Amino acid sequence: MKEIITTIFFLIAVIDPLGSVPVYLEATKNFDKKHKKKIAIRASIVAFGVLLFFIIIGQLILEGMAVSLNAFQISGGVILFLFALTMIFGDGKPESEKSNISDYKHVAIFPIAIPSIASPGAIMAVVLMTNNNLYTIFNNKQ
Repeated sequence: MKEIITTIFFLIAVIDPLGSVPVYLEATKNFDKKHKKKIAIRASIVAFGVLLFFIIIGQLILEGMAVSLNAFQISGGVILFLFALTMIFGDGKPESEKSNISDYKHVAIFPIAIPSIASPGAIMAVVLMTNNNLYTIFNNKQ
């Protein structure tokens, strides 16, 4: 139970839902309330699908490129540390993503779902937390 709670808090910290709110507000400022709700639901579903894809396939991609999971965990940890330093000392995530909004017709995918919710850091985190040799769809060994 403690491991599940730790994982949930880790994912909340990496996905940063509060940091995605300004991006969502900026991207949907020209839409009415009904369309804003549809955009939020669509963006959440797309981000969930992207993260689920990398949970299932991420380690297989690494193995295909001959990168060990341990090497990826070390490099991923360093990159997540650098992301954390950027969040503390640098410009915030929302400001850089708000400036990339150019097409208000497809805002559910870009910039809300990817890269705001399913950010590179979140994708890296779900791959780091996944070990297909230990946890599979068919059995759960410990």
